[in-house]
Amino acid sequence: MHEELENFERNHVWDLVEPPPDCRPIGTKWVFKNKQEWMVVKNKARLVAQGFCQKEGIDIKETFAPVARLETIRILFGFAASKDFKLQ
Repeated sequence: MHEELENFERNHVWDLVEPPPDCRPIGTKWVFKNKQEWMVVKNKARLVAQGFCQKEGIDIKETFAPVARLETIRILFGFAASKDFKLQ
């Protein structure tokens, strides 16, 4: 846990601030896992969001996951190549 928190501080992941009075913060919890790499067992601790307690239109405006599947990217490249389009 201490190593994870030190990484957060070193990488400037967040700044601790007081929440606005009209906002509900997202809860967090620690998840512990033992990972085995070859013959060494490493204990890992991760801080993760605990459930989803925000409500659309109140705490957030929109939700989306900007992740494209590999197949979609390949189709885009193929289509652009067939039409001689330039992608940026």
